[in-house]
Amino acid sequence: MRNHTLSWQAAFQPSHMPDIANALADASGLRIEIDRRRGRGAGLNPDGRFETLQHEVFDDGWQTLEDMPEFRTEVQVEKPRSIITRNESPDIPFDRSINPYRGCEHGCIYCFARPTHSYMGLSAGLDFEAKLFAKPDAAKLLERELAKPGYKPRVIAIGTNTDPYQPIEREWRIMRQILEVLAEADHPVAIVTKSALIRRDIDILAPMAKKGLAKVGISVTTLDRKLARNMEPRAATPEKRLEAVKALTEAGIPVAVMMAPVIPALNDHEIERILEAGKAAGATEASYVLLRLPLEVSPLFRDWLLRNYPDRYRHVMSLVRSMRDGKDYDAEFGKRMKGAGPYAWQIGRRFEMATKRLGLIRRGIHLRDDLFVPPGGAGVQLSLL
Repeated sequence: MRNHTLSWQAAFQPSHMPDIANALADASGLRIEIDRRRGRGAGLNPDGRFETLQHEVFDDGWQTLEDMPEFRTEVQVEKPRSIITRNESPDIPFDRSINPYRGCEHGCIYCFARPTHSYMGLSAGLDFEAKLFAKPDAAKLLERELAKPGYKPRVIAIGTNTDPYQPIEREWRIMRQILEVLAEADHPVAIVTKSALIRRDIDILAPMAKKGLAKVGISVTTLDRKLARNMEPRAATPEKRLEAVKALTEAGIPVAVMMAPVIPALNDHEIERILEAGKAAGATEASYVLLRLPLEVSPLFRDWLLRNYPDRYRHVMSLVRSMRDGKDYDAEFGKRMKGAGPYAWQIGRRFEMATKRLGLIRRGIHLRDDLFVPPGGAGVQLSLL
């Protein structure tokens, strides 16, 4: 903790004091010791926003905090009634998605899905990274839903909330089972991940892509390994992600390089370099999303920023708020993904110019939905007529 204390002191300049004091106040009594959260993204584990009681961590002198156990990954089984989630958001190009897991071990500090853990009575902080939920019946549920009379196929997006190829997928293999069902039914799928584990499923995705049924988005937020490790502690390195782009494209699978999120004064200077690296690896599409800080994500991100980049804290948050109407986050449709104002406009123009120069597509490749054949295998209730 000594190094962090010195960093905070270096940041205590008169112009920084009010904002940094507020950040420290937000984290007071909530920050978890580094030995207990080593390898994790969040430094806090506040109670969920729906809880009636709020707890604070403190040392009463009877037991040292060092004796408390570290946060280890725990996986519980979740038994949902259905697996396809539908939405009507005008900001995203799909109306249905699947989440094989709840929570994500990658630990990305900026993850906008963190607040969903509050619905489980858990924290959006370290709980989101360590207390995970797996849905082992996902493939059977999917098969049943696809077989329902009147089902109309549209692209199913996977990985838009939590990563389907996070580390626990190696053992649970739920994502692979889902792909097997989709491939058998000739159903279109679009996947977003920052994991190199997706290369395992090229044998399924390549034949689907050949029919125009599959595409992948690989998230590359930075080419700086130190920043990546701080920001996304258990995700694949930037090099491994680019290797995945190359492997997928060589197998004939369309790949988009996604810079999500763009964080002002932290990784926005890398926009052109990331797009160039993605293009060199074989990507044909590109997209970006501006940093989103809804609900509990804001104090978690600000605490992380203060611990890791105290000298940039005030500048980063000032630019974020300049694009969010003076707030940490603006959830208004049409603004939440790209922001507003001069700096947001500048980011958009830089991205537009770079994609045009590199020949990267910005409006995604259309997937077919006319090949769909309803499944009729095990787990599907047969019609009486």
